[in-house]
Amino acid sequence: MLNLLLPALLLLAQDPAPAPPAAPAAQDTAAAPQPAAAKSKPLSFLSQEFKFRWDQFMPLNVELDGLKVNSIFFNKRTMTLFKSAEFGTRAVVEVTNTSGASRVPGFAVAVFDKENQLLGVASGGPRIGGVGAGQTETFTLSFSNVYERIPRADHYILTVELTN
Repeated sequence: MLNLLLPALLLLAQDPAPAPPAAPAAQDTAAAPQPAAAKSKPLSFLSQEFKFRWDQFMPLNVELDGLKVNSIFFNKRTMTLFKSAEFGTRAVVEVTNTSGASRVPGFAVAVFDKENQLLGVASGGPRIGGVGAGQTETFTLSFSNVYERIPRADHYILTVELTN
């Protein structure tokens, strides 16, 4: 049953494929100029190195543009129903928006050993919307493909980029 449920959940979590562009009208020979698409410009950017601890809550005191990064936690993702089942390695980041406006954060975490060799990378952020004013939210960043040596890491770099 679990073998059927997990692939179905993964398929439902994927973004839909983008729609193909519409074909131009046959009678319109001169195309009207289109306005440039509005791109989100970054509000702020932070990239900072921290000491790594596996499976331990690590409080952080980082703030940018009203978004306070409260903590990070690295561990294996497990399911309480199946204690021996592991579903990958993750970093869990908790943030609080202390500003008066919504913030849309993007996160990246790179984990290194004592020799400064890269052991794994995870990234993520909100799927829809952002962190509302005064709200606290938790984001799970999943490491994929390269993650087996992460528990033996020495330090990590946390990068946060805000857009509006």
